[in-house]
Amino acid sequence: MKRSGMFWIFITPVLLWLVLLIFLPHLDLLLLSFRGDASWTLDNYRNFFTEPIYWLTFVRTALYSIITTLLTLILALPVALYVTKIAKPGLRGFLMVLLMLPFWVSELVRIYGWMILLRESGVLNYFLQSLGLTNQPVEMLYNDATMIMGLVYTSMLFMVIPLVSVMDSLDNSLIEAACDLGASKICIWRTIIIPHCKPGIVSGSIVVFMLVLGNYLTPNLMGGKNSLWFTEQIYNQFIASFNWNQGAAFGFLLLVLSSAIIWLGLKLTGQRLGELSS
Repeated sequence: MKRSGMFWIFITPVLLWLVLLIFLPHLDLLLLSFRGDASWTLDNYRNFFTEPIYWLTFVRTALYSIITTLLTLILALPVALYVTKIAKPGLRGFLMVLLMLPFWVSELVRIYGWMILLRESGVLNYFLQSLGLTNQPVEMLYNDATMIMGLVYTSMLFMVIPLVSVMDSLDNSLIEAACDLGASKICIWRTIIIPHCKPGIVSGSIVVFMLVLGNYLTPNLMGGKNSLWFTEQIYNQFIASFNWNQGAAFGFLLLVLSSAIIWLGLKLTGQRLGELSS
């Protein structure tokens, strides 16, 4: 294939995509982050550490992203187990379609759907008042719990799919033998299911963590003005303040944070990126 030149015909679009749409824009932003009014400077990065609102929002975003990833994993594990091991073979395809169905529409539409359900004049408050459970509308939006719920909802599929792919290869006889030997459900999860699903857990967690960390719509719409998500700080620097140098510095700090946490996660789990991609 290399001798006939077909290799370069197939690889050229990939190289162009990587260079033109990923490498060059990031290189330009990196150089922009070191530019000041008239010369090269580190002030754009220094401002991050001198202003408490910036680094506190940075830490808060990282912490909530980790919490959201863990919650998504906890919810996705039993869903993947049911789809692959408990549901009838003819029902699995239908269940996967149900899981993917919400993702056939825009994230903005899905978030507005949750806002219609949870707002003071929304559907949920209507039923609560109709049943006499509350005398006045309950404000369910614009808090951290609602924001995390929205983030879990928007990223659930990206955790379920890797888990389904690895859990499908798990031999059912292992679980049956453990049950026959008197193992508890917790023991089966700890010694059989979770170790087998470790590549899917790590790959799904990486994808979900990156999506949540860089999410802008959900924290802004469901968290409200008090969401304090770092992507909003980046947006304000680029769009509201027209300070592209500061925004580029914040963007690369977010990139460094995500890379460091992913590297730490791979080290703690003993996984490698090559194993996850395969």
